[in-house]
Amino acid sequence: MTTPVRIINLIENTEGAPGCTAAHGLCFYVKTPGHRLLSDLGPSADTLANAQHLGIDLTQVDTVVLSHGHYDHSGGILPFTRINDSARIYMQDFADGAYYSDDGPEKGFRYIGIDPQIAALPQLVRVQGDLDLDDELSLLTVREQIVPIPSTNRKLMRRQGDAYVPDDFRHEQMLVIRAGGKHILISGCAHNGILNILSAYEAKYGLAPDVVISGFHLMKREEYTEEERQEIAAIALKLKQYPTTFYTCHCNGVPAYEQMKAILGGQLHYVHCGEEICL
Repeated sequence: MTTPVRIINLIENTEGAPGCTAAHGLCFYVKTPGHRLLSDLGPSADTLANAQHLGIDLTQVDTVVLSHGHYDHSGGILPFTRINDSARIYMQDFADGAYYSDDGPEKGFRYIGIDPQIAALPQLVRVQGDLDLDDELSLLTVREQIVPIPSTNRKLMRRQGDAYVPDDFRHEQMLVIRAGGKHILISGCAHNGILNILSAYEAKYGLAPDVVISGFHLMKREEYTEEERQEIAAIALKLKQYPTTFYTCHCNGVPAYEQMKAILGGQLHYVHCGEEICL
């Protein structure tokens, strides 16, 4: 009998399970036959409080995968290491870079990178490119952006000397899980573009994943332009061609989700804070 994989959202932007704190960020707890792991750790110690509320013992976690070098996915790492100093934390070599958001001429550039103390943790494992951790877990990166990344990434920058240049997202990695009779792909924000990520997955594994769990980074604070709405629709139409079930949250934004849901129907689901994905 196949052992099921449990996947629980420990924190994201929207309220879900009663008693859980919602916040701008992301963390998934995953239990496989061989691992108890975390994909990201949210923006703060609220992630740990949510886990405790849900009855999840984070001291038993053996692996942490940081999807990319932004604060809203890494802010809970240092609080986590105070209760669990044995779990190995995997991040791409560039994830501790100087990453900023261009908040406009009035507000300027805002630092959105990880806490520098994370880079000095003894349990940290720096990764360069793809890596197979074992028979269940692998890390996947995008080597080539075949299609343009979503326009909502244009404000994300990297500091290079005294200049700010567009982020190329070399610090992003995805978690691939082969367990429970399924191939599962977990991405944080899909900054490289979910279509490029799926292309990289297919090129490496020769098939599409059964399940994709990811924000698609389509959120905007302002109203979408007609061009942006067309961009969202085009992504959804491409995803519809895959034999894959998609779960999204966090940086996707509810308005973009609703537009995509109208196209993808039962192929797309939103995961709220504290909710479990039933596979």
